[in-house]
Amino acid sequence: MDDGARGEARFAILGPLEVRAGGVRLRLGGPIQARVLTTLLLDPCRMVPVSRLVEAAWDDEPPATAAHQVRKAIADLRQRIPDGPSMIVTDGPGYRVDVAREQLDLSLFSDRLREARDALEAGHPAEAVELLRTALVLWRGPVLPGGGGSVIAAASVVLEERRLAAVEQLMELRLTLGESRELIGDLRELVAEHPLGESFRGQLMLALYRSGRQAEALAEYARARELLVEELGIEPGPQLTRLHEAILRDSPELTVPDAAPAKPAAAPPTPAATGGPEPGTAAAPCTLPHDLTDFAGRDRELTRLLEYAAPPQDGAVRIVAVDGMGGSGKTALVVRGAHRLADRYPDGQLFVDLRGFTPGEQPMRPGTVIGTLLRTLGVAGERIPDDLDGRVALWRATLANRRVLLVLDNAADAAQIRPLLPSHPGSLGLLTSRTRMIGLDGAEWMSIGTMSPSDSLALITGALGEERTLGEPEAAAELAALCGNLPLALRIATARLRNRPLWTLGHLVGRLRDETRRLDELKSGDRSVEATLRMSYHGLDARHREAFRLLGLHPGAETDTDSAAALLDTGSPEAEEVLEHLLDMHLVEQHEIGRYTFHDLVRSFAQRLSEEEGADTGQERAAFGRLLDHFLAVTDQACGVLYPGRVPVGAAAHGSTGDTRGTAAAVAPSSGQVAEAEAFFEREHGALLSAVARAERLGFLDQTVHLSRNLVFHLNSRSHLEEYRQAATIAVAAARGLGNPGLLRVSLSNLGSAWWRLGRFRDGIPVAEEALGVAKDHGDRNGEAVCLSLLGLLHSCLGHFPEAQGYLEQAVERRHDMADGRQGAYAWCSLSTVYTWLGRYQEAVVAAEHAVRLSRELGARAEEITALTDLTAALLGAGEHPAARAVVERALDLGDEVRMPEEYAHALALAADVSQWLGAAEQSVGYAERALHLIRSKGTATRQATVQNILGRVHCRRGEFEQALELHRSARFHAGAIEYRIEVAHAVEGMAEALDGMGDVREAAAHRLGADELYAGMTGVRR
Repeated sequence: MDDGARGEARFAILGPLEVRAGGVRLRLGGPIQARVLTTLLLDPCRMVPVSRLVEAAWDDEPPATAAHQVRKAIADLRQRIPDGPSMIVTDGPGYRVDVAREQLDLSLFSDRLREARDALEAGHPAEAVELLRTALVLWRGPVLPGGGGSVIAAASVVLEERRLAAVEQLMELRLTLGESRELIGDLRELVAEHPLGESFRGQLMLALYRSGRQAEALAEYARARELLVEELGIEPGPQLTRLHEAILRDSPELTVPDAAPAKPAAAPPTPAATGGPEPGTAAAPCTLPHDLTDFAGRDRELTRLLEYAAPPQDGAVRIVAVDGMGGSGKTALVVRGAHRLADRYPDGQLFVDLRGFTPGEQPMRPGTVIGTLLRTLGVAGERIPDDLDGRVALWRATLANRRVLLVLDNAADAAQIRPLLPSHPGSLGLLTSRTRMIGLDGAEWMSIGTMSPSDSLALITGALGEERTLGEPEAAAELAALCGNLPLALRIATARLRNRPLWTLGHLVGRLRDETRRLDELKSGDRSVEATLRMSYHGLDARHREAFRLLGLHPGAETDTDSAAALLDTGSPEAEEVLEHLLDMHLVEQHEIGRYTFHDLVRSFAQRLSEEEGADTGQERAAFGRLLDHFLAVTDQACGVLYPGRVPVGAAAHGSTGDTRGTAAAVAPSSGQVAEAEAFFEREHGALLSAVARAERLGFLDQTVHLSRNLVFHLNSRSHLEEYRQAATIAVAAARGLGNPGLLRVSLSNLGSAWWRLGRFRDGIPVAEEALGVAKDHGDRNGEAVCLSLLGLLHSCLGHFPEAQGYLEQAVERRHDMADGRQGAYAWCSLSTVYTWLGRYQEAVVAAEHAVRLSRELGARAEEITALTDLTAALLGAGEHPAARAVVERALDLGDEVRMPEEYAHALALAADVSQWLGAAEQSVGYAERALHLIRSKGTATRQATVQNILGRVHCRRGEFEQALELHRSARFHAGAIEYRIEVAHAVEGMAEALDGMGDVREAAAHRLGADELYAGMTGVRR
């Protein structure tokens, strides 16, 4: 890369970091400056948040002053680099480096790869070779080798994959253009560096063969096979095996082709230094399924898809939609197209199955899908809003100024799709559906039907080989016709033939002629895919047929071996053996080691088997009961890790469904690590919620209540609030059916708590009152105390202070009746808050100190943080600012903005308030900025209102009246929407102060009067 004009900076990150200006290499300072600059350059011209730069600079152990040090490093870099202040610019919550593409080697590398692809598509392979060579010359080694940390190392891995893809493509083109002997040395080096990679090994074999060294080529295959068997326990793949067979036959197909080379697959995507507003990894995420190696036919459809996907001239978002019947290969076609287009969308390539036509499941809700996509882009789950509008807004903001490829598979209707589509130029949406959505404006639609007979024959030939197919040409043609020329049916049929080498195509055709074997859900004329599925099913022995049917009872999109073991009443190894056999039969799929899924058509077939006359419903009921027991055992273990000290409520009737040999208690996976337990809940909570709903419908009421209780602990802690309400509602219905007052009281309390978290306080009060009545009627003193505390909390939010105070004072008086000490801490915290709101600050301090002490004794970190923030608020009200600072600093030390963003934002806001009172203006500004960023990213309406009111007062005292007014208005909106009356009053009072400062005396007076009336309505006293 040329140094350019004197003074213009040039950046090289494909190897050790280098910055040159006028031919002179610049000194950049220490490792922090190097990591910060490298992270910015990995995503040029885009904002990188300070939190991401902190993570890149210090990995998981940043110092307390990390953000400040990053700002110092930025300032230092601006001084050292020519035109630094205009090149490294502040952009919202982070920084952006603005460099022209010719100034950065990574951009040049990407440009040359794109130009090579274009040249190849235009039929100029020699030009493509030179462009690839030019790109690879830029590569000097890993990014920031030896000193980059985990974030930059992750980006370096992805870049290395791009380099290897380019090298592989270059070698392939040179072989196609007739080179062979001159490639052998380079290919031997590549094989030595990547001994398990079959692509380079195959290229070496071909180069040796074309150089007249057939024996050496065959020896290379033998070495590859020995290594793969020894290291991985697998045989070489079909492509390498076919090349070996061709070399043995001295096949003429191995000679240099005359035609231009086929278009290459796209290189892996460019890494992005930021994974979204909440950083995840340095590499741009790619969740595309793998591209089928034996994809056949559909050339015309693929060409049309790529043409439609070309960026429009007007810069609008491009949406390409493919519709067709189930099993017609929509997903395979779109995935192939997505891989071809991937390198044009360097900020991510995302794939989601929307389950629009998945049997037994509801289509995924847009809010759920957006939550998944945001997490994939690195946004922490705790920061994702609960409401759909909030999620859509965050999703669109995350995609702004990014180039993302989004594949939405198996869509139900336009209403499901609209909120998911990108709204900014530069991104591409590809979607598939069984129906054409007339109401989806702006989409380029293309329909695909069954494959042509010639394409079907090509698929059969690719799967079975030319020798076997050409030996029975009439049978092959009839096989395609009997399968309705549907790709899914053809793939299952040919898989059966591969696994039965003694079967002829004619034998299979004879089996398929019986039309009663065909699934009538998907038809092509009088043909359907059912015959193929039923043929595969009857090809199983009795044990595997039963297992196939029972596995269809799993409520989630995926199952693991332990869940399968529960359904099948076996151990995990036996269940894995069954699943692997079904995997071989293409009746299940595997996208992740240890996890298996049904294709929607196969799942439909499995469920139909369960509905047929003669199905053993008792056996299936017992299997589902064992699955519930398994889920209950695993969630018990996970809750024991994540929520120690949790009080058990009764005992679920494990094994009540019959013989429990090999049930969940014996096969539950270990949950001894917090991370493992959290990962289990994050991965499985959708399946658990579906299981709870089905369990209640089928009458497994005891398991329903206990599994719901376990699940709501996770849903509450992760702020999945609507799912929390659903699970609690189901548990209440099940507990009523059981007639168990203890379980009913617990379930009602959870539902009341869910209504409180959702800001629906009036809905929560009758639920909590019913729970209190149940507890009193049955002498449940613990339940009484818990319900009194919950009622006090709900009434306090509605501004019913006398009632709230009465309930809470009763609750703390009866705290020794509470079986779970954390409930006592909650009661003290709520009482302290009410005292603070009433201006009884010394009593508030005493109550909060009780909560702090009790939480600390229990080792309940989350509860201690809440208690410390309540104590800070009380001390602030009492004017004890130094004491308040010590307390809030303790809360910040204990807190975690990723796991507890709402509470941490509250603590930051209080810290800003305290710091301002103590004269630490600069520190106050920093706290306030962080608090506002956190609460806007993720926060319930209650916390939004509280934090914004605190920050509004801080801005007002700073003389920033317009900002204060805006914050208080927002707080009034959030609080008013849920009748959070005290924060409405605080907001109106804050608006009065801000308006007064702006000189609008009349409006200020009106707002002050309104605030006085609100306070009087709650406390009986005007302020």
